[in-house]
Amino acid sequence: MKESNGNIVYWMLVNHGQWRMYIAATTEGLCYVGSQNKPFEELAIWVKKRLPTYIPLKDEHVLNPYAKELIDYLEGRRKQFTLPTDLHGTPFQQSVWKVLQEIPYGQTVSYTGIAEQIQKPNAVRAVGTAIGANPVLITVPCHRVIAKSGKLTGYRGGLEMKEQLLGLEK
Repeated sequence: MKESNGNIVYWMLVNHGQWRMYIAATTEGLCYVGSQNKPFEELAIWVKKRLPTYIPLKDEHVLNPYAKELIDYLEGRRKQFTLPTDLHGTPFQQSVWKVLQEIPYGQTVSYTGIAEQIQKPNAVRAVGTAIGANPVLITVPCHRVIAKSGKLTGYRGGLEMKEQLLGLEK
């Protein structure tokens, strides 16, 4: 049985230099990293859709360790994340997000490459949709996925954010 605080999504605003994004976690781990400079509403809509029985609660104490890892990454002092994630998605999305977490820092992979890795080579569009639904930007590095041509394509946080993250990792 879950303890009474099991249905809370703790959240805070990470405001660091040019970076301003909402992050959230359950008792299981980081479940959400928002798009750069988007309002709280982006997080609220996600919680309502993905975790309808959860109540959002601002709690910087719970989120400070996650914020610290993100800030260390943004400052170039961290190449991988060590804190747990709590990813809420379909089994297909979960399989795609798992592969994303294996893409090494500073490297990129194509959507086709991801589809091949999950042994669904004809599911490139579905892979793109699953990547677009990734709730944990940066930590689950969907910014490292580019078109087969090498072109930067869609990113929930916007192409400018994707460019900045890839530039940071160069």
